[in-house]
Amino acid sequence: MNTIRLSTSAWSQPATQGLLLGLLGVFIFALSIPMTRLASGSNAAPQLDPVFVALGRAALAGGLAALYLKFSRARRPTREQLKPLLLTAAGVVFGWPLFLGLAVRSVDAVHASVISGVLPLATATLGALMLRQRPSRGFWACAIAGLGLVIGFAWWRGSAGLQAADGLLLLAVLSASYGYVSGARLSQQLKPEQVISWVLVLSLPITVPVALWTWPQQPVAPSAWGGFLYVSVFSMWLGFFAWYRALALGGTVRVSQVQVVQPFLSMLLAVPVLGEHLDGMTVLFAVAVLLVVWVGKRMPVNARAD
Repeated sequence: MNTIRLSTSAWSQPATQGLLLGLLGVFIFALSIPMTRLASGSNAAPQLDPVFVALGRAALAGGLAALYLKFSRARRPTREQLKPLLLTAAGVVFGWPLFLGLAVRSVDAVHASVISGVLPLATATLGALMLRQRPSRGFWACAIAGLGLVIGFAWWRGSAGLQAADGLLLLAVLSASYGYVSGARLSQQLKPEQVISWVLVLSLPITVPVALWTWPQQPVAPSAWGGFLYVSVFSMWLGFFAWYRALALGGTVRVSQVQVVQPFLSMLLAVPVLGEHLDGMTVLFAVAVLLVVWVGKRMPVNARAD
């Protein structure tokens, strides 16, 4: 009986719940790259327009977010909160989906997953700079090593040359990391679920017209629409519910550690979803990036003395 009580008590702890929700959020986000590729197709076999996938998913999620805000009777953001909400939208609503969608037309999801592997480290770097913190030399060494690894991987996959898609992927990573940091700061003032919902609603005046303008005129495979629905409902909206709530329950520093497995999950999920192939060298690069990010996130970051 005591063992059962202890086990039940452990599962009910906020830290444990935070880690479980964090794993759920990471799994949802890990499917984003394969599902984006499924929705947009490739240059050889195109499906939905990448711009439609990027902004159409935000338009659909924005409609769901508007209903949520109405029925939850959420307070309107203050004038001071509008600017950071719009800046967050620039990263997670426009930058990340658009750059990613354009990139995966030219490279497969496995390739994109390895390049995006530096996202946790990029988020930590921008967070330190925006929050006026002083990362240690070890942290900067890991950041440089991580960037060097993904550039080396892109060079190798590009047959001794970088592709335009690699630059788009790095821009996607930069956009997402900025949006994560900005959204996390707003979560100290608004409920985490309301942050992403207001971000999406404020973006509707742009996302809806662009989605209608880029609406597909040719028949599209049902699987592409399935990928589009996934990135709209889960990647663009519900995934942030789990992720932001996880950070609130378990603590940002502790829960964010689970994000390091996200690119590896994306690679593995691309195999059954898209039928892509994993070779040994790609796995080796992915593991190296994962280890560098894991070490880097444990390096000290101190408050800057003014």
